[in-house]
Amino acid sequence: MSQKELAEKTKREDGEPISPQFLNDIERDRRRPGTFILNALAEQLKLNADELHLIAGQLPPDVVERGADAERMKRVMEAFRRAYKR
Repeated sequence: MSQKELAEKTKREDGEPISPQFLNDIERDRRRPGTFILNALAEQLKLNADELHLIAGQLPPDVVERGADAERMKRVMEAFRRAYKR
């Protein structure tokens, strides 16, 4: 799928497609998409939204909503690193 096609298929909250330039800026790390756009991109690309949030350097929104305190996130990251080493 081309960048232009992906942009046309990825809708903002108002139902309008994102621009190819916006998508290009996301890919080049010049802009950070919000949760809605990341979820829309994940859907179009048939990717797991959590993975896309992590790739984008963001916590998944449900984790943020539950109140991810520093100590809990430390334990989660330690568990992640242990599992990742395997």
